[in-house]
Amino acid sequence: MSKQPPGWVTATLADVTEYISRGKSPKYTHHSSLPVVNQRAIRWFGIQQENLKYIDPAQFDLWTPERFIRIGDILWNSTGTGTMGRACLVTQRDVKQPKVVDSHVTIVRPNQSAIEPRFLFFWIQSPEIQENISSFATGTTNQIELSRLAIASIQIPIAPLNEQKRIADKLDALLAGVDACRKRLDRIPLILKRFRQAVLAAATSGQFTEDWREENFDIEPATNLVKETRFTLAASDDNLPLLPDNWEWVALGNYAQCSRGRFSVRPRNDPAYFNGEHPFIQIGNLPSEGGWITAHKQTLNEKGLAVSKKFPKGTVVIAIVGATIGNTGILAYDMCFTDSMVGIDSGDEISNRYIELFLRHRKEDIRQTSYAGGGQPNIKLEVLNPYPLALPPLAEQREIVCRVEVLFAYADRLETRYQAARTQVDRLTPTLLTKAFRGELVPQDPNDEPASVLLERIRAERAAQPAKPKRTQASRKPTIIKMTEESVKEAIRQLPKDKFSFDELRENIPGNYDLLKDILFALLSEAEPSLKQVFDREEQTMRFVRAGK
Repeated sequence: MSKQPPGWVTATLADVTEYISRGKSPKYTHHSSLPVVNQRAIRWFGIQQENLKYIDPAQFDLWTPERFIRIGDILWNSTGTGTMGRACLVTQRDVKQPKVVDSHVTIVRPNQSAIEPRFLFFWIQSPEIQENISSFATGTTNQIELSRLAIASIQIPIAPLNEQKRIADKLDALLAGVDACRKRLDRIPLILKRFRQAVLAAATSGQFTEDWREENFDIEPATNLVKETRFTLAASDDNLPLLPDNWEWVALGNYAQCSRGRFSVRPRNDPAYFNGEHPFIQIGNLPSEGGWITAHKQTLNEKGLAVSKKFPKGTVVIAIVGATIGNTGILAYDMCFTDSMVGIDSGDEISNRYIELFLRHRKEDIRQTSYAGGGQPNIKLEVLNPYPLALPPLAEQREIVCRVEVLFAYADRLETRYQAARTQVDRLTPTLLTKAFRGELVPQDPNDEPASVLLERIRAERAAQPAKPKRTQASRKPTIIKMTEESVKEAIRQLPKDKFSFDELRENIPGNYDLLKDILFALLSEAEPSLKQVFDREEQTMRFVRAGK
């Protein structure tokens, strides 16, 4: 570690904690009054209640008092790649109902005379720990763990206790601001998605170019663009939205040629057919939000081309099988592709671009169509050819494509700015934590007792204490209250408001989520129910009301 500020000292977690211990492997049950905190339940923001498990009541006496979590404890995931290192700080809310941890979680209990629990929790979150978590672990690749001894020996920079509290207060305030900023930023992708959907809806219904039609009323109608009538519309006029004058509902296959890609080689990755001069794409290369396909990862040689098919630049491509079914794109240059996609070509690049916009807008409808026949979802040519296409005159298609691309380019620029801002926000938390543990976040106070003096006094107190006798099972442990219909009714009677949500009730009745839900349904089903469920129009959510209110 770099040079420390005045009054700071380096210590180990063993120096500043009262208790470091892994939990035990319990026998689980579906319902009980003793929850077990497991790795899935531990999140940086706290304990995720819905992921708790529950102990078989027959095992209650196996948990001695020190194994129950307490306010200020840090619960630290201690096994498994990907989950090891994640932690949470136990708060008042977490101990309303007694809880223990399983054998994959370590309880780190700070000595609050030496270290502020939030200060320790922030240290565990810091890059100094999280970026080096694997170096603290022991075991093989698939069975790595943070042992109790490894955790106890981790070093931490200790500030004077008063300064620790100032640092924790400052970080609480700053990181709350960072979280608020992150939440506001994270609304942007959904806003942009809805914006693009609204643009596509307006563009393909005629609303977008209503002003243009008023100035360009003497244009060739869309019916003149249809070259042949081989296919009948899949939907009757009665089931299709009204279109502006000069627009027409047409069968897609009557306006454009639809043909499947081809690549009959099995296995598909046979190297004898690849590494040539012909660009080749597969279904995963389609952009999830549509638009131009500007890159390829594979090429076919002449042998590969002979068993495939090359489509010209400007062809619309749609995925017809798999998880990406309905995704669309436009070829930026000539490419080959597999039979999991269909190429659609009207012979005019502008029309193709309009078709792609229309199909992109209708993506969910097309996906639903693919499930209509049951079995493996897929889109057959028999579905695409008669699929209804809202067709405007060619000149209006050009105007639509131009306007959409201008607005989408604007949305793309906003998205780029969002991603840059999100990256900057993501860097703020580790930057603030690093500054905090270099002593750069709050000013030092020369009147604070140096951490070295504090630790020396704690060591002396520990040395002077007699050895603690081994606890017996008769020792006091948290009271475990069984949840019953009567206890739930009593809790409802004690609520300050007649109308309440499920979450508000849970705050006053700690216990098994599913058991509480079952009891509430039973109470609602009584001959003379003590509560009823209503829709709160103001809050736009379901709420409970005490009966008779």
